[in-house]
Amino acid sequence: MAELECPSVMSKLIAYLSSLLQQVAESNDLNPRFHQQKISAFHGLTRPSISIQSYLERIFKYANCSPSCYVVAYVYLDRFTQQQPSLSINSFNVHRLLITSVMIAAKFMDDMYYNNAYYAKVGGITTTEINFLEVDFLFGLGFQLNVNPTTFHTYCSYLQKEMFLLQPPLNTQDPSLSSSSSSQTYKSRSTKLLHYEEDQQQEVVAV
Repeated sequence: MAELECPSVMSKLIAYLSSLLQQVAESNDLNPRFHQQKISAFHGLTRPSISIQSYLERIFKYANCSPSCYVVAYVYLDRFTQQQPSLSINSFNVHRLLITSVMIAAKFMDDMYYNNAYYAKVGGITTTEINFLEVDFLFGLGFQLNVNPTTFHTYCSYLQKEMFLLQPPLNTQDPSLSSSSSSQTYKSRSTKLLHYEEDQQQEVVAV
Protein backbone atom coordinates (compact mmCIF):
# COMPACT_ATOMS: atom_id res chain seq x y z
CA MET A 1 0.00 0.00 0.00
CA ALA A 2 2.27 2.73 -1.35
CA GLU A 3 -0.41 5.33 -0.58
CA LEU A 4 0.56 5.05 3.10
CA GLU A 5 3.68 7.06 2.31
CA CYS A 6 1.47 10.06 1.53
CA PRO A 7 1.08 12.36 4.58
CA SER A 8 -2.56 13.11 3.80
CA VAL A 9 -3.38 9.39 3.63
CA MET A 10 -1.65 8.75 6.93
CA SER A 11 -3.57 11.62 8.49
CA LYS A 12 -6.84 10.03 7.36
CA LEU A 13 -5.68 6.61 8.57
CA ILE A 14 -4.87 7.98 12.04
CA ALA A 15 -8.26 9.73 12.14
CA TYR A 16 -10.11 6.58 11.11
CA LEU A 17 -8.30 4.24 13.49
CA SER A 18 -8.91 6.70 16.31
CA SER A 19 -12.61 6.95 15.44
CA LEU A 20 -12.96 3.18 15.24
CA LEU A 21 -11.21 2.53 18.54
CA GLN A 22 -13.24 5.26 20.24
CA GLN A 23 -16.49 3.69 19.02
CA VAL A 24 -15.36 0.26 20.18
CA ALA A 25 -14.25 1.58 23.58
CA GLU A 26 -17.41 3.59 24.20
CA SER A 27 -19.61 0.71 23.08
CA ASN A 28 -17.86 -1.68 25.45
CA ASP A 29 -18.01 0.87 28.28
CA LEU A 30 -21.81 0.78 28.03
CA ASN A 31 -21.98 -2.99 27.78
CA PRO A 32 -23.31 -4.55 31.02
CA ARG A 33 -20.60 -7.19 30.71
CA PHE A 34 -17.94 -4.47 31.03
CA HIS A 35 -18.03 -4.61 34.82
CA GLN A 36 -17.58 -8.38 34.68
CA GLN A 37 -14.39 -8.23 32.62
CA LYS A 38 -11.14 -9.24 34.22
CA ILE A 39 -8.77 -6.42 35.14
CA SER A 40 -5.59 -6.70 33.09
CA ALA A 41 -2.20 -5.00 33.07
CA PHE A 42 -3.56 -2.68 30.37
CA HIS A 43 -6.36 -1.43 32.58
CA GLY A 44 -5.81 2.04 34.05
CA LEU A 45 -7.36 3.22 37.30
CA THR A 46 -8.98 6.17 35.49
CA ARG A 47 -9.74 7.15 31.92
CA PRO A 48 -6.77 9.03 30.42
CA SER A 49 -7.46 12.71 29.86
CA ILE A 50 -5.87 12.65 26.39
CA SER A 51 -8.20 11.60 23.58
CA ILE A 52 -7.50 8.49 21.54
CA GLN A 53 -6.87 10.56 18.41
CA SER A 54 -4.46 12.93 20.18
CA TYR A 55 -2.67 9.94 21.68
CA LEU A 56 -2.32 8.18 18.33
CA GLU A 57 -1.19 11.42 16.69
CA ARG A 58 1.47 11.75 19.40
CA ILE A 59 2.67 8.20 18.72
CA PHE A 60 2.76 8.94 14.98
CA LYS A 61 4.71 12.14 15.54
CA TYR A 62 7.42 10.73 17.82
CA ALA A 63 7.68 7.00 17.04
CA ASN A 64 8.94 7.56 13.48
CA CYS A 65 8.05 4.01 12.52
CA SER A 66 7.08 3.02 8.98
CA PRO A 67 3.46 3.66 7.95
CA SER A 68 2.90 -0.09 7.55
CA CYS A 69 3.37 -0.47 11.30
CA TYR A 70 -0.02 1.12 11.96
CA VAL A 71 -1.77 -1.40 9.73
CA VAL A 72 0.12 -4.24 11.42
CA ALA A 73 -0.68 -2.81 14.86
CA TYR A 74 -4.34 -2.85 13.83
CA VAL A 75 -3.98 -6.51 12.83
CA TYR A 76 -2.39 -7.25 16.21
CA LEU A 77 -5.23 -5.55 18.08
CA ASP A 78 -7.72 -7.54 16.05
CA ARG A 79 -5.92 -10.79 16.86
CA PHE A 80 -5.62 -9.83 20.51
CA THR A 81 -9.37 -9.24 20.88
CA GLN A 82 -10.08 -12.56 19.19
CA GLN A 83 -7.76 -14.54 21.43
CA GLN A 84 -8.65 -12.65 24.61
CA PRO A 85 -12.47 -12.40 24.46
CA SER A 86 -12.72 -11.61 28.17
CA LEU A 87 -10.50 -8.54 27.69
CA SER A 88 -12.49 -6.12 25.54
CA ILE A 89 -11.11 -2.79 24.38
CA ASN A 90 -12.52 0.00 26.54
CA SER A 91 -11.70 3.53 27.66
CA PHE A 92 -9.51 2.26 30.48
CA ASN A 93 -7.16 0.10 28.41
CA VAL A 94 -7.22 1.37 24.81
CA HIS A 95 -4.28 3.78 25.22
CA ARG A 96 -1.93 1.15 26.66
CA LEU A 97 -3.02 -1.35 24.03
CA LEU A 98 -2.27 1.21 21.32
CA ILE A 99 1.26 2.12 22.41
CA THR A 100 2.12 -1.53 22.99
CA SER A 101 0.79 -2.75 19.64
CA VAL A 102 2.57 -0.01 17.68
CA MET A 103 5.86 -0.65 19.50
CA ILE A 104 5.70 -4.39 18.82
CA ALA A 105 4.74 -3.78 15.18
CA ALA A 106 7.73 -1.45 14.76
CA LYS A 107 10.07 -4.05 16.21
CA PHE A 108 8.72 -6.71 13.87
CA MET A 109 8.45 -4.57 10.70
CA ASP A 110 11.28 -2.03 10.81
CA ASP A 111 15.04 -2.50 10.62
CA MET A 112 15.55 0.43 12.98
CA TYR A 113 13.28 1.34 15.89
CA TYR A 114 13.36 3.06 19.27
CA ASN A 115 13.78 1.09 22.48
CA ASN A 116 11.16 0.45 25.13
CA ALA A 117 12.27 3.37 27.29
CA TYR A 118 11.61 5.78 24.43
CA TYR A 119 8.17 4.34 23.72
CA ALA A 120 7.38 4.56 27.42
CA LYS A 121 8.07 8.31 27.33
CA VAL A 122 5.95 8.72 24.20
CA GLY A 123 3.11 6.78 25.83
CA GLY A 124 3.34 8.53 29.18
CA ILE A 125 4.09 5.39 31.20
CA THR A 126 7.17 3.96 32.90
CA THR A 127 9.72 1.71 31.23
CA THR A 128 8.95 -1.04 33.73
CA GLU A 129 5.28 -0.86 32.84
CA ILE A 130 5.79 -0.97 29.07
CA ASN A 131 8.18 -3.91 29.47
CA PHE A 132 5.45 -5.78 31.32
CA LEU A 133 2.78 -4.75 28.81
CA GLU A 134 4.93 -5.98 25.94
CA VAL A 135 5.29 -9.43 27.47
CA ASP A 136 1.59 -9.57 28.35
CA PHE A 137 0.60 -8.54 24.82
CA LEU A 138 2.91 -11.09 23.20
CA PHE A 139 1.50 -13.91 25.31
CA GLY A 140 -2.00 -12.63 24.58
CA LEU A 141 -1.23 -12.91 20.87
CA GLY A 142 0.27 -16.34 21.33
CA PHE A 143 3.39 -14.81 19.74
CA GLN A 144 1.61 -14.80 16.37
CA LEU A 145 3.37 -11.76 14.95
CA ASN A 146 3.69 -12.71 11.31
CA VAL A 147 1.29 -10.95 8.95
CA ASN A 148 1.24 -12.53 5.51
CA PRO A 149 0.78 -10.39 2.37
CA THR A 150 -2.81 -11.54 1.83
CA THR A 151 -3.86 -10.52 5.34
CA PHE A 152 -1.97 -7.22 5.12
CA HIS A 153 -3.57 -6.23 1.82
CA THR A 154 -7.02 -7.29 3.03
CA TYR A 155 -6.72 -5.00 6.05
CA CYS A 156 -5.39 -2.20 3.82
CA SER A 157 -8.34 -2.57 1.46
CA TYR A 158 -10.75 -2.50 4.38
CA LEU A 159 -9.12 0.64 5.77
CA GLN A 160 -9.14 2.34 2.36
CA LYS A 161 -12.85 1.64 1.97
CA GLU A 162 -13.68 2.92 5.44
CA MET A 163 -11.53 6.03 5.01
CA PHE A 164 -13.38 6.74 1.75
CA LEU A 165 -16.68 6.60 3.65
CA LEU A 166 -15.31 9.23 6.03
CA GLN A 167 -14.90 11.74 3.21
CA PRO A 168 -17.54 14.50 3.00
CA PRO A 169 -20.34 13.62 0.57
CA LEU A 170 -20.47 15.33 -2.82
CA ASN A 171 -22.77 18.32 -3.19
CA THR A 172 -26.26 17.34 -4.32
CA GLN A 173 -29.31 19.30 -5.35
CA ASP A 174 -31.19 18.12 -2.29
CA PRO A 175 -29.21 18.85 0.93
CA SER A 176 -31.55 16.59 2.92
CA LEU A 177 -30.58 13.61 0.75
CA SER A 178 -26.92 14.33 1.34
CA SER A 179 -27.45 14.54 5.09
CA SER A 180 -29.45 11.32 5.12
CA SER A 181 -26.82 9.47 3.11
CA SER A 182 -24.06 10.70 5.38
CA SER A 183 -25.98 9.62 8.46
CA GLN A 184 -26.66 6.17 7.04
CA THR A 185 -22.99 5.78 6.12
CA TYR A 186 -21.93 6.67 9.64
CA LYS A 187 -24.42 4.27 11.22
CA SER A 188 -23.30 1.44 8.93
CA ARG A 189 -19.74 1.56 10.24
CA SER A 190 -19.01 -1.29 12.57
CA THR A 191 -18.24 -0.77 16.23
CA LYS A 192 -16.24 -3.98 16.18
CA LEU A 193 -12.80 -4.71 14.86
CA LEU A 194 -12.47 -6.50 11.54
CA HIS A 195 -11.82 -10.10 12.65
CA TYR A 196 -10.86 -11.02 9.09
CA GLU A 197 -8.61 -13.91 10.10
CA GLU A 198 -11.30 -15.38 12.34
CA ASP A 199 -13.72 -15.35 9.39
CA GLN A 200 -11.12 -17.04 7.20
CA GLN A 201 -10.63 -19.79 9.77
CA GLN A 202 -14.38 -20.39 9.95
CA GLU A 203 -14.54 -20.69 6.15
CA VAL A 204 -11.78 -23.29 6.19
CA VAL A 205 -13.62 -25.29 8.85
CA ALA A 206 -16.84 -25.08 6.85
CA VAL A 207 -15.09 -26.46 3.78
